[in-house]
Amino acid sequence: MTVVKDPERKRALVLRLKRVEGQLRGIQRLIDEDEDCEKIAQQLAAARKALDKSFYSLVGCVIAQGDVPADDVAEMLTKFS
Repeated sequence: MTVVKDPERKRALVLRLKRVEGQLRGIQRLIDEDEDCEKIAQQLAAARKALDKSFYSLVGCVIAQGDVPADDVAEMLTKFS
């Protein structure tokens, strides 16, 4: 099992996810307020991109820590991206 050991990286990842959480709440609000579908789609795409960045940030952390063999990192990328 690999965990994020670097406190700064961990904090940055959590902050990024909190921003995504805020984006998702905003999208829910747009839907509740019957906003235009294109506007909602744009915000969904932005949230998806933010989650992708979070994922790749996590993978970068795993690589930087050096705890996981390269083949396992490649498998994780294939499996989850």
